[in-house]
Amino acid sequence: MNWKKLQNGSDIRGVALEGVKGEAVNLTPEVAYVLGKAFAGWLIRQDYTDLSVAVGTDSRISGPELKQAFMEGLCEAGARVFDCGLASTPAMFMATVYGGQPVTAGVMITASHLPYNRNGFKFFTASGGLDKKDISEILSIAEANDFSPADGIVPVESLNLIDVYAAGLVEYVRRQANIQSHYDQPLQGLKISVDAGNGAGGFFASQVLIPLGADTSGSQFLEPDGHFPNHVPNPEDKDAMQSICDAVVREKADLGIIFDTDVDRSAIVDGQGNPVNRNALIALISAVVLAEHPGSTIVTDSITSEGLTSFIENDLKGKHHRFQRGYKNVINEALRCNKEGEECWLAIETSGHAALKENYFLDDGAYLVAKLLVELAKLHHRGRQLTHLIAGLKHPAESREIRCSIEDENAADYGRKVLAVLEKEVRGYKGWEVVSPNYEGLRVRCTAPGEQGWFLLRLSLHDPVMPLNIESDMPGGVELILSKLKVLLQQFHRLKLPLLS
Repeated sequence: MNWKKLQNGSDIRGVALEGVKGEAVNLTPEVAYVLGKAFAGWLIRQDYTDLSVAVGTDSRISGPELKQAFMEGLCEAGARVFDCGLASTPAMFMATVYGGQPVTAGVMITASHLPYNRNGFKFFTASGGLDKKDISEILSIAEANDFSPADGIVPVESLNLIDVYAAGLVEYVRRQANIQSHYDQPLQGLKISVDAGNGAGGFFASQVLIPLGADTSGSQFLEPDGHFPNHVPNPEDKDAMQSICDAVVREKADLGIIFDTDVDRSAIVDGQGNPVNRNALIALISAVVLAEHPGSTIVTDSITSEGLTSFIENDLKGKHHRFQRGYKNVINEALRCNKEGEECWLAIETSGHAALKENYFLDDGAYLVAKLLVELAKLHHRGRQLTHLIAGLKHPAESREIRCSIEDENAADYGRKVLAVLEKEVRGYKGWEVVSPNYEGLRVRCTAPGEQGWFLLRLSLHDPVMPLNIESDMPGGVELILSKLKVLLQQFHRLKLPLLS
């Protein structure tokens, strides 16, 4: 058993079900049982005592069996265990901070938007999500498999955590919207379609929106189904976004909401069926945050647009700090900014991971939507729409992402070589300027005639791939930039570009 192969950054991920050719099962109930004991052992090493752990799952088929085995491991290590059933990743963190009787740790069994045969574990304490180093330590403890049985085993208890979590969101929206004429139902008169993609987010329609007065009759795919029969539960997926856009138009809804499988990411759709995701979503929540906290820094990932920077800094008078891909990277950078005296209230990725200072810097798709619903309620009361807040956002005329595979045993080293050589050569190109500061890959501003855009070439966080993002404000600009890049990149024979094939 290669335990280290289960690490996926700050999560554990593996293949839990047979059925996909070439993907051998490595996340079994037996493995989950050992992981339960290992996690309890890790908590003890961090000087936690009287261990209590809440465990939940998304809608994946393998979830219940893995959860049962994991909880058995926790129990045998002496922990008090709460079975939360179907839950969301943000709710599992909130179990560690809720008043009354917060638990030592929360664990979510999920693999986010990955295919049905995958699964994994996300771990939380009241300090937040565990990082890469913590996951490595847990897996090392599991590999050693040297555990002493606890003196007494306490039976697993049930905890309907999602009810508590949903009720908290309802009260938050009521309190913040504060519409006196219909305080309890601030979304009265609004039709809102929810697409949960058959993941864990269906509760948002029945337990959040309906109590707030919204009509959710145009919602779809709310029932949990680990086969994900309708579309990938992923706000970044084009088919998934098109599905909720079509639903909004078909149902004549005022707003559409889409969640990923475990509800830590989200996006919305306006009343005309236009997606508000990626740069537009960042712009929208930035407008809300900067109205509350003028001048705040907004930390984003590296592939955000020049138009977004202009909107945040010129229209909203905030500071845009473009950092690295990876939601933990973005969140940790926001924490660093605050620690060093630079006020930052929002860390957000184009993927839909959004973390707010007021909410423990937890990437919580449902809380993000709840915050936008507060603004929707206020604006609707005044006869305005949510997207009025981003009327000044400039969208590129064209954008494209190309994933270039690296066919080399040492993909990371080869990728770094590509970036170093390319940067030297780009500096000699008229109309191309290397952007600085830049925290990931090579970002170049392209101002030659007909281009008016930028490109970013970087190393993937997890795969032997170099993603290439290109945007242009000019029709045909992306192809002009690509034509120059083609010449420069042909020298790298182990970098396979679809555009060169």
